[in-house]
Amino acid sequence: MRFSTLIKVLQTGDAGLRWSQPGLDPWLEGAASLDQASAAQLSFLEKGNALTAALGASGVGALLLPDQQDLIDLASQRGIAFAVFADPRLAFAEALDQLHPRRRPLAEIHPSAVIDERAVVGPGTAVGPRVCIGEGSRLGADCIVHPGVVIYDDVVVGDGCELHANAVLHPGSRLGRGCVVNSNAVVGSEGFGFVPTAKGWRKMPQTGQVVLEDGVEVGSGTTIDRPSVGETRIGAGTKIDNLVQIGHGVTTGRGCAFASQVGIAGGAHIGQGVILAGQVGVANRVVVGDRVIASSKTGIHADVAPGEVVSGFPAIPNRLWLRCATTFSKLPEMAKTLRELKRDTPQ
Repeated sequence: MRFSTLIKVLQTGDAGLRWSQPGLDPWLEGAASLDQASAAQLSFLEKGNALTAALGASGVGALLLPDQQDLIDLASQRGIAFAVFADPRLAFAEALDQLHPRRRPLAEIHPSAVIDERAVVGPGTAVGPRVCIGEGSRLGADCIVHPGVVIYDDVVVGDGCELHANAVLHPGSRLGRGCVVNSNAVVGSEGFGFVPTAKGWRKMPQTGQVVLEDGVEVGSGTTIDRPSVGETRIGAGTKIDNLVQIGHGVTTGRGCAFASQVGIAGGAHIGQGVILAGQVGVANRVVVGDRVIASSKTGIHADVAPGEVVSGFPAIPNRLWLRCATTFSKLPEMAKTLRELKRDTPQ
C-alpha cells in the first residue's frame, strides 16, 4: 500500500490528521518500531517517546508524528514521508488494521463441532473444529468460534463476539456484543466458596452467573468466577490482560483496564475507568472509586477514593510512596546513626 493511499484512509479515522508530506510516497509492506523499521515499513512517535533519538539513524520509510516541530524538521531533512496527527498512537493502530487486514473464516460450522439440537447459532457465525455448544445456548450473528471452544448449557453470546481456541464459557454466562475471549480463558467458573465445618470444608454451591457487557476483552488464561448467588459483572469496554483472576461477585465499571496477574477478591467493587497495573491485588469487598490508578504490585486492602493514584503494600498515595521509596536504601545508615546517638546519649 502506498503511503498516500494509507493517509487517505486514516483521514476518515479518529486520530485527527493535521497534514501530511508524502515525499517519495513509499510502498509500505508493514510496520515496525522506529529503531528496527526499514524503508518499506511504517512507524510512529509520540511526544516524549524514548525512541525519539533513533529518528536520526532510522531507516524507516514513513512516519506518523505528533505536532512537534523538531520531529517534523528532522523527518523533512531526512526525506522521510510523514503525516502529523493529533494522536499518532491511535493513527498507528488504525494503520495496522489497513496494513495487516485480518482474514475472517468462512461462516460455516465445521463437521467435527458438537452442537446440541436445542442450541442456536446465529447467521454469519463461523464455528471451528471440535467446538462444543451445550443445550439452550445461543450465539448471535457474525461471531467467530475458534477450534476447541467449549460453551456449556444456557450461555448467551452476543453479536460479533470472538472466542479463541480452547476458551471455556460455563453455564449461565452472558456475553454482550463484540466481546473477545482469548485462548484458555475461563468465564463463569465456580467461585472459591467453602463453609468450614467440624468435618472439613463444605462446598458452597455457585449458582450465579458472569456477565460481560459489550466490548469486553478477556486475555489468555484469565479466569472470571461466578458467585453463589447473583452475578459477577464486567463493565462495557473493559480490557483484561492475560492471567488475571477475578473472584466471585466482583463488579467493575465501564472502561477499566487490568494488566497481567491482577487479582481481585470476591465481592470487590471497581469503579469506572480504573487502571490496575501488573500484579495489583484487591482485597475482599473493597470499593475502588472511579478513575483510580494503582501501580504495579500495589496491595489494595481498604477502600480507595475516586481519582486517587496509589502504590505500595498496603496501598498509599503514589507521591507518598515515592518519597518512602527514596528512603528505603538509606534505612541501614539511618539505623546506624540512631544506634550511635543512643550510645552517646547519657542515660
